[in-house]
Amino acid sequence: MRTPRHRELRRPVQCHTDGEWQSSDSSPGSPAPGDAPGSRAYCGHPGPNPSWRPDRGPAARHPGRERGWAFIPPGPRGLVTCPRPLGRTTEAAGPGLSPQPLATVPDSMRKQELRPCGEAGQGHAASSPAEQVKALVDLLAGKGGQGSQAPQPPNRTPECPLKPHGNDLRIQRHREALLSRTGGGPELGSPSPRLTSLLLVEGLTDLQLREHDFTQVEATRGGWCSAKTITLDRLFLPLSRVSIPPRISITIGVAGVGKTTLVRNFVHLWARGQVGKDFSLVLPLTFRDLNTHEKLSADRLLRSVFPHAGEAGLASAALSKALLVLDGLDECKTPLDFSNTVACTDPKKEIQVDHLITNIIRGNLFPEVSVWITSRPGAAGQIPGGLVDRMTEIRGFSEEEIKTCLEQMFPEDPVLTGWVLSQVQADRALYLMCTVPAFCRLAGAALGHLHRHRPGPPDAELWPPRTLCELYSWYFRMALGGEGQEKTKASPRIEQLAHSGRKLVGTLGRLAFHGLVRKKYVFYEPDLKVLGVDLTLLQTALCSRFLQREETLASAAAYCFTHLSLQEFVAAAYYCSASKRAIFDLFTEGGVSWPRLGFLTHFRSAAQRAMQAEDGRLDVFLRFLSGLLSPRVNALLAGSLLTQGEHQGYRAQVAELLQGCLRPDVAVCARAVNVLHCLRELQHIELARSVEGAVASGGLARLTSPPHRAALAYLLQVSDVCTPEAPLALRLGPGVLQSLLPQLLYCRSLRLDTNQLQDPVMDLLGSVLSGKDCRIQRISLAENQISNKGAKALARSLLVNRSLTTLDLRSNSIGPQGAKALADALKINRTLASLRFSSNSIGDGGAKALAEALMVNQGLKSLDLQSNSISDPGVAALMGALCTNQTLLSLNLRENSISPEGAQDLARALRTNSTLRSLDLTANLLHDQGAQAVAEAVRENRALTSLHLQWNFIQAGAAKALGQALQLNTSLTSLDLQENAIGDEGASAVASALKVNTALTALYLQVASIGAPGAQALGEALAVNRTLEILDLRGNTIEVAGAKALANALKVNSSLQRLNLQENSLGMEGAICVATALSGNHGLRHINLQGNHIGESGARMISEAIKTNAPLCTVEM
Repeated sequence: MRTPRHRELRRPVQCHTDGEWQSSDSSPGSPAPGDAPGSRAYCGHPGPNPSWRPDRGPAARHPGRERGWAFIPPGPRGLVTCPRPLGRTTEAAGPGLSPQPLATVPDSMRKQELRPCGEAGQGHAASSPAEQVKALVDLLAGKGGQGSQAPQPPNRTPECPLKPHGNDLRIQRHREALLSRTGGGPELGSPSPRLTSLLLVEGLTDLQLREHDFTQVEATRGGWCSAKTITLDRLFLPLSRVSIPPRISITIGVAGVGKTTLVRNFVHLWARGQVGKDFSLVLPLTFRDLNTHEKLSADRLLRSVFPHAGEAGLASAALSKALLVLDGLDECKTPLDFSNTVACTDPKKEIQVDHLITNIIRGNLFPEVSVWITSRPGAAGQIPGGLVDRMTEIRGFSEEEIKTCLEQMFPEDPVLTGWVLSQVQADRALYLMCTVPAFCRLAGAALGHLHRHRPGPPDAELWPPRTLCELYSWYFRMALGGEGQEKTKASPRIEQLAHSGRKLVGTLGRLAFHGLVRKKYVFYEPDLKVLGVDLTLLQTALCSRFLQREETLASAAAYCFTHLSLQEFVAAAYYCSASKRAIFDLFTEGGVSWPRLGFLTHFRSAAQRAMQAEDGRLDVFLRFLSGLLSPRVNALLAGSLLTQGEHQGYRAQVAELLQGCLRPDVAVCARAVNVLHCLRELQHIELARSVEGAVASGGLARLTSPPHRAALAYLLQVSDVCTPEAPLALRLGPGVLQSLLPQLLYCRSLRLDTNQLQDPVMDLLGSVLSGKDCRIQRISLAENQISNKGAKALARSLLVNRSLTTLDLRSNSIGPQGAKALADALKINRTLASLRFSSNSIGDGGAKALAEALMVNQGLKSLDLQSNSISDPGVAALMGALCTNQTLLSLNLRENSISPEGAQDLARALRTNSTLRSLDLTANLLHDQGAQAVAEAVRENRALTSLHLQWNFIQAGAAKALGQALQLNTSLTSLDLQENAIGDEGASAVASALKVNTALTALYLQVASIGAPGAQALGEALAVNRTLEILDLRGNTIEVAGAKALANALKVNSSLQRLNLQENSLGMEGAICVATALSGNHGLRHINLQGNHIGESGARMISEAIKTNAPLCTVEM
């Protein structure tokens, strides 16, 4: 992962510590004193210092937006500006002497010498010896003034005419010009929340660096994982009081997500004085503008966007608090090469444009100017992470925003909006892509046109579109026919449309295809002439649906496809058509290649090149090329773009060829998953359907071939069966799982239970969890064969993982050593919220290690230690940790060996802890003594809501203590005393508490040796209690007398919703009493009367009676 540095210090900077701003003495471009070579001093906050990584080639970028900034008329000459200070000055704590005056004196004197014109015409006098002496005296005295260059406040705003309030006429004219250029679009001035709150990311992931934009959206399921955001008005401000503003900022986003819209919004708002108020000047440029130059100097670059700067004002404009915006790095015609670019510090020297940009980013040119670059993720990888101070990302649409976007497209027709939305949601793959705004609008336009002009009988079976190629085919038909055009067989316009379609593909297709091969997405008139494009055709309305034209600053026309995917679709249509007559490889333009005859040979060539492309730039092209062979697409485009039945004979062979690309590699890569997308476009879905059926039926174990593995990875992205949770708990072999791991990286929830997974697989899984790309939030590894070695591998991943919130390791063999390794990781990890350790034999040693972790961990909320042979020493350690831990909400200690002595430790913790909500002590050895200690603590505790004491050898004495505690406790809502022989005496004690308790909602008294007297006491309590909702008396012997008592209570009770009287010897008479009582009860929703010797006929009669008396109540007989 390419990670941006925090802030590289190339010049003196000011640090804020304890209320004072202090200046470092390091010289520009060199480390501060005492710093090691290459280190990054960061004002007490060092942050990461990633090593320099080799530059990567630029990835493709679609030009799906307007990027034109026209010339600004020159303003009046003769105005001078103040140069920006070369170093940052200190802010004194008060009006007296600066904290480090001697350190600032030489710098201040240098500033006096470097001022070309001075401020308000006084610059020449300041360079005299007398004035220099006076300035020195004033500085030491702590005085300020224009002539002395007094220390500036930390906001770096120079005190000169070039300030953000627009007092300078040139700046005001510049703002007005920018307002005119940015226009008044619907989003300008009031951008959507998506564009005013950007994701703050740590760098580029491998997925972003290596894969196509579509693949990035599909692999991540259209989600963005960063939890940190930064608002637009704080985009260039320090993140904290001890940090400084970023110099190099990069904003990334996939094609069509709105990067240029964001830039235009920011520039528009800055020109209106609403954001970026600490910038005196904002200079917006696009790489489409820069591409028109072979060589350019920093001076000319500045003047191209800010022609108001005169000879004297150049230094001022360059050194003032200015922001240089470079929009669309991915459209730069020459990749940036930071390893082979010669340094240049002369702003007037003409150098290659890519070298100029490289020197600006490095700080050799315009070192005081802040730089903001936007780019698609792949191209942003050209800039070494060590040079990037801040990286942000624009997220795509949420589900609600997709709906809002479609509503805005069809404001007059909510029925149409609902239909389009339903069609988009019907296909998960298309719905994922609609998180990209440009794609969402394209899909909405095509579907809206389709709904308004419903196909006639010949086309009725061709809609709605279910694949990417079908959607773009409908878009093509919309572009050909226009809105409201009749397209019947008898229409004479059909031939004209067919001719227009073929001419469009012939003209734009060659441009699109060769641009795709060369990674070129912006075209200029010389490019069009080389490729033989008819310029007159580009002016037609039909072409405007696919290609847009804009003027650059050099008055040269730039052309680009309205979205990258449209270029790929037109390129595929051209390749499909050209392959009929081409005898040489279409990918080898002007070179020597072997003859290639026939469509199938050309398709094989395209598939091979797509599989070999490391950046995935041909993935979607290959999908479209495959889709053009499907029967539905062929029928849609027959006569306009394709010939009826064209290439249909190759469909089966192409499917076989594509499946042959799925080689038995070690891992399923993105190229293999793309093959499944191609098969779907081809409407050859048998492979995916067979695997989906195996997932649903639990038969995955027999599907282990490479095609099956790739199909499973594909389904994990797009199938409704697999996307909520990856259901791989089906004894999937370690080898199959190993090959799937790279694709499992992006699953939100992963279930790998019962797969006989051993420690080697945990090493691989740990490496996946350690990756920066990892999106896994929940993972279940229950009932495998993981030992302490595998646990240690998982523990190492938890040290760096930031996505995992739930880890289930039930029923493995982790042992004390494995528990200790995971506990050590918990001391550092802050994201894991739930850890399930049950049945792992961790013993007291493991419990003590986890207790140490709980003393410092602030993230874990649920800990399951069921059945782990934990005795009193382990419990004592855990309870000691609970006395200080303030985050754990649930603790499961059931089926261990906790005695009355351990219960004393539990009681002490419950008196102190104020956060634990659920405590499960089922199946321990508390006895009456231990339970009484817990009961005494419950009297005082005000946090616990659920207490499980099932099967703990508790008798009436402890039940009485619990009853007394319930009379005072106001937080406990659920109490479980089942399988404890509390008898009628204990039941009566609990019943007495119910008469005054107003918190308890669930009481479980199954198999508690309760007879009729206990039931009668509970009946009396229910008559007055208004909060109890669940009462479970299964497996007691309340008999007819108890049933009658409870029946009388049901006549007046209104809170009870579930009553379980199973196996209580009620007989027919008792059951009839209960059924009759329900006629006046409207609250009960479920009653269980099974196992009460009623008989089949009696059961039917009573069931009918209950249905009549209480129709909303469900009865189990």
